[in-house]
Amino acid sequence: MLKSPMKVVITGGAGQIAYNLLFRIASGEMLGLDQPIIMSILEIPSSMEALEGVHMELQDCAYPLLKEVILTTSAEEAFDGADLAILVGAKPRGPGMERKDLITENAKHFVSQGAAINKMANKNMRVFVVGNPCNTNCLVTMHHCPDIDNSQFFAMTQLDCNRSKYQIATKVSCHVDDVTDMVIWGNHSSTQVPDIFNTKVNGKPIRSVVKDDSWLENEFIQTVQKRGAAVIKARGKSSAASAANAILDSIRNIYSTDQHFTAGVCSKGNPYGVDEDLIFSFPLMSKGDGKYEIRKGFEFDPFLEERIKLTEKELIEERDMVAHLLK
Repeated sequence: MLKSPMKVVITGGAGQIAYNLLFRIASGEMLGLDQPIIMSILEIPSSMEALEGVHMELQDCAYPLLKEVILTTSAEEAFDGADLAILVGAKPRGPGMERKDLITENAKHFVSQGAAINKMANKNMRVFVVGNPCNTNCLVTMHHCPDIDNSQFFAMTQLDCNRSKYQIATKVSCHVDDVTDMVIWGNHSSTQVPDIFNTKVNGKPIRSVVKDDSWLENEFIQTVQKRGAAVIKARGKSSAASAANAILDSIRNIYSTDQHFTAGVCSKGNPYGVDEDLIFSFPLMSKGDGKYEIRKGFEFDPFLEERIKLTEKELIEERDMVAHLLK
């Protein structure tokens, strides 16, 4: 028996990530083959013609689960009655633009989207932020949703986790599913920390399987941290298909039960001593119905601890850059 339709909002609907995402959502790949979807797509006015082309393709797929598609430039219309928001749209970094400029420019848009979510969406909805810098954009959105619990906000680090698992699996010639407890700590940026202390391969500590600390501490971490830039260099465009795939993985994890995963979440009350007003990526366990808990018991060696402090410092600096937007 089919469930009641779920309203899913996707921003930046005419962009590359969305083009790789929308059809997979409509097919039932994200929320299940028993979950009808009302898809609400938010775009800027200049991209509406391209979005209409995407809409035509969605129509031509004749997806049984796709009950309605709403195209709009109004945030309030887009988020009206929403159950899930996937915030993909964000301005890319341009020539000569400093990271500080990008953070401030993008954060403004998440102020208005947060206000619209707080006013119009269902109060039990989940908000998943992809547009970069996603941790800080998520923090801004959360601060402008005082009527929605902080635990309902997420920033995507699953793409970094997937990249990490592939690199490890290739190094030791195992299947990616054999790499478990892989966590991305901190920020989705070049300071992110793939966990090379607690991760396991076929149930064994990663260092005992890889047996190459120099590779783990240098080449592996740097490859994961710089993978996005490597993709841009190779194809002339940022990651799209892999990002869309990571969004699907993340949403399935969020709505699962007893699933271990990694995402940026509100750091309040965390068991690892991280500043309590950040969106920080932790090891998580899903508890069903979009709920989770931060997993306890992960230990840090000096190498890991030092790098976690660095990514925390960067997130605090980003928060300071947008402090005027958090009031």
